[in-house]
Amino acid sequence: MRVLLAPDCFGGTLTAREAAQAMAEGWRSAAPADQLLLRPLSDGGPGFVDVLHTALGGQRHELVVTGPLGEPVTATWLEHEGTGYVESAQACGLHLTGGREPERADTRGVGELLAAVRAAGMHTAVIGLGGSGSTDGGAGMIAALGRQRPGLRLVAASDVQNPLLGPHGAAHVFGPQKGADPDAVRRLEARMTAWAGELAQLAGRDVRDLPGAGAAGGLGAGLLALGAELTSGAGLVRELTGLDAALDDCELAVTGEGSFDWQSLRGKLVTAVASGAAERGVPCLVLAGQVSVGRREMGAVGVEAAYAVAQHVGSVRAALDDPAGTLRGLAEHVAGQWSSTPRR
Repeated sequence: MRVLLAPDCFGGTLTAREAAQAMAEGWRSAAPADQLLLRPLSDGGPGFVDVLHTALGGQRHELVVTGPLGEPVTATWLEHEGTGYVESAQACGLHLTGGREPERADTRGVGELLAAVRAAGMHTAVIGLGGSGSTDGGAGMIAALGRQRPGLRLVAASDVQNPLLGPHGAAHVFGPQKGADPDAVRRLEARMTAWAGELAQLAGRDVRDLPGAGAAGGLGAGLLALGAELTSGAGLVRELTGLDAALDDCELAVTGEGSFDWQSLRGKLVTAVASGAAERGVPCLVLAGQVSVGRREMGAVGVEAAYAVAQHVGSVRAALDDPAGTLRGLAEHVAGQWSSTPRR
C-alpha cells in the first residue's frame, strides 16, 4: 500500500518533521512492505521554516534576535531562489513567553529577521504567522525595521481571517490564549486601537478591518501596513511541498496534530489533507495527541477515522512524557488495522 504521512506539528512536543518520522517508524514496524511518502506540513506557525527546508532545500541562516520579552533567542530563516522564508513564532512565539506578560511581549525579533533577509539581498520575504505570544499589532517589528517600506516584497502566510480590533479581533480572541485576563484584554484592545491610527498613517489607508489583520497578535496588521499581501499558509505549504502530487499517488492519507478539535475543522492543515484526499476517493486518517471531534463532524471534512495518542497509552501525561515513542506506538497500531484495507 502507498501511504502518505502528512502531519502538522504536535503542539510544543514534536515538529511536523519529527511527527512524520515517528509515524513512519511505527508504520514500518507493522507494515514493512508499505511504501511511505513523508510530507510534513505547516500552516505558517511553528515548524514553517523546517517544513519548507525539508521540501525545498535551500540555505538556512541562523542569527540571534530579540525575543518577545527582550531576551536573546536564536532563530533561523530559509533562503531559496531569492526568497527568504521567516517563521514569526521563532522570534515571538508563545513557547518563548509561556503565557507570561502578554502586555509586554512584542515582535521586535520578527523585524530583525526581516532586516537580515533584506540585508542578504532577497527580493521577497514570506512570513509565516501563527503561534505568537505577542499582541502588539506588529509595533515591535516596525520599530526594528524602520517606518519606511522595507524594500522587500512581503507575503504574510496565514489562515487566520480575524480583523485587528473588536470582539473578533486579536486581543479578544487570542489574548486569553496568551495569558491575558479580561482587564489585560481591555488594555491591549485600547493600545491597539491607538496603534491602528498610526498604521493607517503609515499605510495611507486603514488596515484594521482587513481579513488577517488580527493574525499573530496583530502582526498581520503591521505587515499589511507595510504593503504585504496575504496568502493562505496552508495553501502555500500545500503547493511548495507537492502535497497534491503526493495525494494523487497514495492509497491512504494519514495526517495529524497535537489536538484534533473544533478548530481543526475550520480550514487547518488536517482538513486541507482530508479534503484533498476525499476529492481523490482516498481514505484519510488523523493521528493526534487528543481527539475531541465526533465521527459525524470529522466525516463532513473527509476524515475516515481519528485516533488519539492519549487514549492509546492511557493518559495525556504518558503521551507527553514520550511524545515520539507514543506516537510511534499509535502509528504501529493503526497500520496493523489499515494496511490490509482493500485498495481503491
